Amino acid sequence: MKILVLGSGAREHAIITSLLSEEAGHDIVAAPGNAGIAQDVAVEPDLDPLDGVAVAEYAIENGVDLVVIGPEAPLVAGVADPLRTRGIPVFGPGRAAAQLEGSKAFAKRIMEAAGVPTGRAVRAETLAEAEAALDAFGAPYVVKADGLAAGKGVLVTADRAAAIEHSEHWLQRGGVLVEEFLDGQEVSLFLLSDGHDVLPLSPAQDYKRLLDGDAGPNTGGMGAYSPLPWLPETFVDEVIEKIALPTVRTLAAEQTPFIGLLYCGLIVTDRGIRVIEFNARFGDPETQVVLPRLVTPLSQLMFAAATGGLGGLPRPEFALDTAVTVVLASEGYPEAPQTGRPLTGLEEAAAVPEVTIAHAATARDESTGALLATGGRVLSVVARGTTFAEARERAYDAIGRIHLEGGQYRTDIAARVS
Repeated sequence: MKILVLGSGAREHAIITSLLSEEAGHDIVAAPGNAGIAQDVAVEPDLDPLDGVAVAEYAIENGVDLVVIGPEAPLVAGVADPLRTRGIPVFGPGRAAAQLEGSKAFAKRIMEAAGVPTGRAVRAETLAEAEAALDAFGAPYVVKADGLAAGKGVLVTADRAAAIEHSEHWLQRGGVLVEEFLDGQEVSLFLLSDGHDVLPLSPAQDYKRLLDGDAGPNTGGMGAYSPLPWLPETFVDEVIEKIALPTVRTLAAEQTPFIGLLYCGLIVTDRGIRVIEFNARFGDPETQVVLPRLVTPLSQLMFAAATGGLGGLPRPEFALDTAVTVVLASEGYPEAPQTGRPLTGLEEAAAVPEVTIAHAATARDESTGALLATGGRVLSVVARGTTFAEARERAYDAIGRIHLEGGQYRTDIAARVS
């Protein structure tokens, strides 16, 4: 197939790596891509992934068989819609269904209509409303930006003043949700959806805090591992039955079919599984540990989702090994990342057995050819192993060979799992 992948992050690099591993002769193009993606496939740096009409015209002119929309911004902007109206298979929901991620309030309404278990929440549009909700729920306080926030819109704190400050910040950009605090182990589960049926991928767990021991500010994610050996065998079936299918079919009943990847951010509480959030695309960095273990061809799954064919497919198969990813971030991330600094040692890192590198924010200096860090989360080092100890050892061996002035990463990813 000729496949166009929209996006420029480590998630998109991981998707492309998975597609290439099929050795099926796919013709893959990324727009806009990054320096690492450009080493693997052709890139179209001038094709704007937020311009649905331009993307559709490119797909038609170049005979694209499948468009994969990676990040949340083009999904919420409705880039999938002009593609679908032109009959181009696209993996990613349209604007209306993407509100499942674009608006926390919309997602809560859908969950209520579908009978999906989740925490109590109040949408606030003024500081007085936010303060009243904070006091009603009590500490620990949970405040979420209602719209997209690049992984930085959620605050969980015992400090009421910090919760109020966070509310003030995001109220200037729209509403906030004040939610009930849920305690337990968090799980990320991806499910492919064709608008009616779903198929699950393998569960993963990510690490949202910047520092070891889950200290420091929330980030887009500093590492992840998969599978989760501590989950009960019935977990995935329960999520499909009580969460994924009711959600997808409620959206279908509202004439907003969800076609693409339903990301279920879950927490296992003493009262059962609860939904923390939904996203409308693959998560980063969980994608980097889920897809390397996928045995079923990813292209087959995404095309079936895009064309309404998931109902006739068996569940995807996964290798029995383990995967760990560690994110390298720039100095100052997440508040004020320092960019433009050289990255070295990537070839040495990639030489570690069973290690791949997914680029997130990298570019080539046009004058010198040097590889530069261009954003907060720079890359993900991904390692597989027969055990978590082996995968961890490989991941940290590899990331230790990479040099980025002021670079930072957690040293405790998957340390507690065996």
